Amino acid sequence: MKLPLLSLALTAVSVGATVPLSSVQRTTTSPNNALAGEYIVEMNNVQGLGGKRAYASTHDTLYRSLRKRGISFDVKKEYNQPGIMVGAALKVASPQDVQQIATMAEVKAIRPVIAVPAPERINQFTVSSPNDSRITADSETTHIMTGVDKVHAAGITGEGIKIGIIDTGIDYNHPLLGAGFGPGFKVIGGYDFVGDDYTGSNNPAPDDDPLDNCNGHGTHVAGIIGANPGNDFGISGVAYGSSIASYRVFGCSGFVSDDIIIDALLRGYSDGMDILTLSLGGVEGWTESSSSVVASRIADQGRVVTIAAGNDGAYGSWYASSPGTGVDVISVASVNNIAIPVQNATVQGVEHAPIPYLEALPLNVTGSRPIYATSTDTTVADDACNALPNDTPDLSGYVVVIKRGTCTFVTKLQNAAAKGANTFLIYNNGGSFSAISVGDYTAALISETDGTFLVNQFAAKANITISFPQSGSAWNYPDDVSGGLVSDFSSYGPSYDMYFKPAVAAPGGNILSTLPIALGSYGVESGTSMATPFTAGSAALILQAKGKSVAKSIRNLFQTTASAVASSKTDGDPLQTVSQQGAGLIQVDRAIGTTTVVSPGQLTLNDTAHFEGFKTFNIQNTGSKAVTYKISHVPAGTAASVQSGSIFAADGPVPLTADYAQVTFSLNKVTVLPGVSVPILVWFKPPQGVDASTYPVYSGFIEIAGLGETLRVAYLGVAASLKDKAVVDNTDEYFGVKIPALLDASGDVQGNSTNYTLVGDDVPSLLYRFAFGSAHVRVDLVEKASTVSATLSKRNWWNWWWPQKPSNSYDKVPIVGTLAEYDYVPRNSDASTIDDNGYNVFQFTDSFVNGTKIAAGEYKVLLRALKVTGNPAEEGDYETWLSPSFSVVPA
Repeated sequence: MKLPLLSLALTAVSVGATVPLSSVQRTTTSPNNALAGEYIVEMNNVQGLGGKRAYASTHDTLYRSLRKRGISFDVKKEYNQPGIMVGAALKVASPQDVQQIATMAEVKAIRPVIAVPAPERINQFTVSSPNDSRITADSETTHIMTGVDKVHAAGITGEGIKIGIIDTGIDYNHPLLGAGFGPGFKVIGGYDFVGDDYTGSNNPAPDDDPLDNCNGHGTHVAGIIGANPGNDFGISGVAYGSSIASYRVFGCSGFVSDDIIIDALLRGYSDGMDILTLSLGGVEGWTESSSSVVASRIADQGRVVTIAAGNDGAYGSWYASSPGTGVDVISVASVNNIAIPVQNATVQGVEHAPIPYLEALPLNVTGSRPIYATSTDTTVADDACNALPNDTPDLSGYVVVIKRGTCTFVTKLQNAAAKGANTFLIYNNGGSFSAISVGDYTAALISETDGTFLVNQFAAKANITISFPQSGSAWNYPDDVSGGLVSDFSSYGPSYDMYFKPAVAAPGGNILSTLPIALGSYGVESGTSMATPFTAGSAALILQAKGKSVAKSIRNLFQTTASAVASSKTDGDPLQTVSQQGAGLIQVDRAIGTTTVVSPGQLTLNDTAHFEGFKTFNIQNTGSKAVTYKISHVPAGTAASVQSGSIFAADGPVPLTADYAQVTFSLNKVTVLPGVSVPILVWFKPPQGVDASTYPVYSGFIEIAGLGETLRVAYLGVAASLKDKAVVDNTDEYFGVKIPALLDASGDVQGNSTNYTLVGDDVPSLLYRFAFGSAHVRVDLVEKASTVSATLSKRNWWNWWWPQKPSNSYDKVPIVGTLAEYDYVPRNSDASTIDDNGYNVFQFTDSFVNGTKIAAGEYKVLLRALKVTGNPAEEGDYETWLSPSFSVVPA
């Protein structure tokens, strides 16, 4: 019987430059970032675990039950927060033990411990002094963008609200953050769960002091929330009247395991934090990680939880970040600041306006200097990427002008420095300002227009010089290119299980805030890491203004009062897809002041196979007068989430089309009396005539316009069946050879049947990638002559995502043994490295996953991945790949 191979498209568009096989790291990686042998066991109660004595704790009873079954384990963490999480993080010796634990009565769930990377730093540069008179006041453009300025003017600053920051710690000695720690200070408390030296790969060293002097991310987050006003920078935190607790989960470098994040979430909950904010996460795409589940449950208990949506916008749709995928948390996207803090250089000798350059302090250069351009050709792609010509003069007295492109900035600067250069201006090659990495060189970025002007003046031998005024030169440069738009780095959703991610957006691009004193005190950074605390601070303003009882409805208030974000500055272009902007840019004054309450704030329509085209929302008038509302449809761009003719996701910015859904209402106009709530029925019809193979994510808004206020309900659906989406990459687009593939001991693709001893490096490796997420992936060893016949049957929608797959799901598959098994796997990116989720590797050992030795014999590898919305109990709902045969021989 012939094995049905993957029915995937073979004519994929390139996912990027071909990655050489020689670069493949032949080390086993977990495609869901799970840490080997580590699991979080969630329990229901003692009795279900066999406890007989009243004084036995839930945890002791669990451990006794494990020992009774002969299961070897080490305890990493214990959790005891009824209603949120009761359980333990364990390290176990064998996956067979995991299966035993999963079958124990009243073990609610067992999930792998996940590695979460450190927050990504984007467009970062530092300011050296908070009291420098050379810095002029910031106009707080982010506050103006969101109505926070109006809320502050009304005297609402977050007083009485406690915000827990789960991050890298805080330098609470910073003058804008209260210059102290403990009761009576701005930073009222917290806990360090890890210590400076923790990297994720070693043991944490917790203590009571969450001070951070070596990373800075958490301090920047804290300033966005709570920086005191009245400083020389002219900045203030969104909720500077609130109290902050710092929960440190990252060391100076490295990652964190999510059992520690859970510990921090539970600590913040038990400490009575009104808001918990997490500017962290890693790509997952599912709602099922333990930290996502715990964060969602805390939100369901009436605490606000804001979490970063992720900074992976370049990798396109279906790339949502966890724990922001938690069902009830507020996942936050980033919108660029409408102004960028810059300095101005002065031009002498010719008439030209001051030239803005991207620094928060003036370059430390005195006097006027002539300019020298390393190339007079403004179209050059690799300016200064090679050694400068021998006839280049001594450049020590010049401002050297270089074009951006091709090689690194440091390479360009090194080549010019070899000729004596010490001051540099690098001109852009398009787009808006972004910070650049220049090492220890005195260099800054200027615009393409200004750079071209300088090069042309140099070529014309004009008598032109440049100076860098040391005071009065700061300016908020209007970002006319991308200001007010969704940041290109902001991640796209939705989740694979069709949850609405992200929920809202907030300012996160080019944000000036605090840094640890040891790291320069102030700096500009970008990321959803910055948008998330902005949203947390905004939630604090709402809680102060409206009372803490509204906590569970804050996401709804944010969504329905948000401002929809355009996809570009070009008239006629559609609104940005809801799968990137969420319900739009938050408007805090509207959220506080609205007398109309619309709920829910989001409607998910699912895919075409499970389409929910009939929805209801309610309009409640809490004012004192009757209000007549007009109801209309405002579509957003439909995102072609997969490349046409390909199995791969479209890179960001994801192409948008005007293929809109059709929306009909039971009422287009309704008058609502004071204190009355009126339901509105809505019928949706997905866009017609679209290319379903691009998995169009359609979205938009239902607009409710009343007396002096307009609210919106966001919606999102997919005009295709997700079960049809190819999961496993079986093309040659990435490596130049078709995958999945077995690599031999030399790292080459195995051809004819090959012998392995499974000793040392004499082992095969499975090289594979995913073009879409999968709730369950399995790698088995089968006999050489084995065949498998997949069958298709109608699955049960309510059971497709069963968290613990039944062990008899594969009874019809004649396997010799299981090599690996993974749950809730995201798709891969098109990055060229394994560290950035470009590909996956399973390297053989001499044993199966249960520890049994692999006997000598002839075998094949069987890889199976469950299709999204597929039933894990149905073989036909898996994509299947069978390897060439190979032999295991005695050493």
